[in-house]
Amino acid sequence: VFQSHALHFFYLASPDLLFGVNADPVKRNVAEVAIEHLDLAKKGILMRKFGQEIIKAIAGKRIHGISAVPGGVHKKMTLKDRDYFLNSKDIPSIDAMINWSKEIIDFIKNYHDANSSWLNNFAEYPSGHLGLVNKKNGFLELYDGSLRALDANGKITLNDISNNDYIHYFNEGVEKWSYLKFPYLKEIGKEKGWNRVGPLARLNVCNGIETPLAEQERIIFKLATKSRINNKTMYSHWARLIEMLYCAEMMKNLLNDEDILSNDLIRKGERRSEGIGIIEAPRGTLIHHYEVDDKDRITRCNLIVSTTHNNEAMNKAVKWVANHVISDKPEITEGMLNQVEVAIRAYDPCLSCATHALGEMPLNVQLKDYQGNIIDEKIR
Repeated sequence: VFQSHALHFFYLASPDLLFGVNADPVKRNVAEVAIEHLDLAKKGILMRKFGQEIIKAIAGKRIHGISAVPGGVHKKMTLKDRDYFLNSKDIPSIDAMINWSKEIIDFIKNYHDANSSWLNNFAEYPSGHLGLVNKKNGFLELYDGSLRALDANGKITLNDISNNDYIHYFNEGVEKWSYLKFPYLKEIGKEKGWNRVGPLARLNVCNGIETPLAEQERIIFKLATKSRINNKTMYSHWARLIEMLYCAEMMKNLLNDEDILSNDLIRKGERRSEGIGIIEAPRGTLIHHYEVDDKDRITRCNLIVSTTHNNEAMNKAVKWVANHVISDKPEITEGMLNQVEVAIRAYDPCLSCATHALGEMPLNVQLKDYQGNIIDEKIR
């Protein structure tokens, strides 16, 4: 989560924030950030590198490594690995990651103070919010928790259910114009039962954060909306940085826990033909549900991934841009396309949707009149 959040904020989101939504798309990329904001870019690159090195130590390689195996994990962290992250001179230490995370949060708070008008209003709309919470105290949980959802006003719509019960509460709608499904809570219905997921949702649904520095920042974050549910799309970046600080603090705690060096890697258990796993991926709630036969061949598989949960949220954000940016003159402008990118990118969807390709997100935008005739079209 730490490395993914660093990648998203520094490489993908910061060009939008630093240069503005009306900047030339060619300028809105991490290379330009490095030219004009070298210290910020350097720290972002090193923070992501630190996260990747942690992944390599646990999973064998930085991308698509193998960590989880049935009943446990593939390998332990060695003493050499542990000491490398605590006090190596080859990379900035975990204490540096904590301090830099605090610095970046200070940056985003100052940015919000200076740009409050558009950050508070851009793609702001009511929605539900879904995420895992700790089973004991309702605090922020990324790995093993209960599912909680709140509506736009803070009313509980899903009350800390267990992972195995998710199928009794969720349906997935289908639209002929999209290959993505639309998850929603059965009791509420498709129109209003959808939820945002990800950092903003997680900070909305949790009761607190167990690490002290991140909890202080969560309280400040909540005060920005007078402790009410935050339905403001652009606050996702602030929430994401608070989670980075939480991850840095938790990594330090775990690195100093002697159990991290234990050889107790596999927990024996009874073989089952069905398994359900729900975690918080960096971009939101991730549901995997499998059934297998007696030869362990998968016979049924259902996945509800973060980007699918956020499908309706991203559509609402794009609609907001269309309603507020297209003026009386029926024309698709570069500024409008840029704001479509900003709206989508806030939800950190899969990289094919989020990456700056020479500063531009691949888009095909059509403007139609009330009869369905195309009156303007832009293709990137």
